[in-house]
Amino acid sequence: MDKDVRNWVEVSAYDKDTAEAMYKAGRYLYVMFMCQQAVEKMLKGLVMQETGKFPPKTHDLNKLVTLCNIELDGPQIELVSDLTTYYIETRYPEDIRRMSAEIDKRLAETYLKDTKEFLKWLKARIR
Repeated sequence: MDKDVRNWVEVSAYDKDTAEAMYKAGRYLYVMFMCQQAVEKMLKGLVMQETGKFPPKTHDLNKLVTLCNIELDGPQIELVSDLTTYYIETRYPEDIRRMSAEIDKRLAETYLKDTKEFLKWLKARIR
């Protein structure tokens, strides 16, 4: 595995571990945010692998998927789209308050589980 790709994979794992820590702490909005970050970084590793270039500075997971040249199934497409909003919408205080009220333990647990499965699927595509 290329050194730069490996770096993205390692940072993705760190963010996944942080999502798990946030779940244990009851910080459910940050579970969602860190799941988004973990997927973003794994996708950026795939972009580097596929293009040989540093990935663009974007948090749009859909754009990164396109650059990776991978095909997702329906649930994966939905996960990527949903997680993208948790980066974009968590930057503003009023959105943080609103979204924190909307995310409960069960929702965070579902996204964490789905993210972990998706990360395994993505990592299997890294050479």
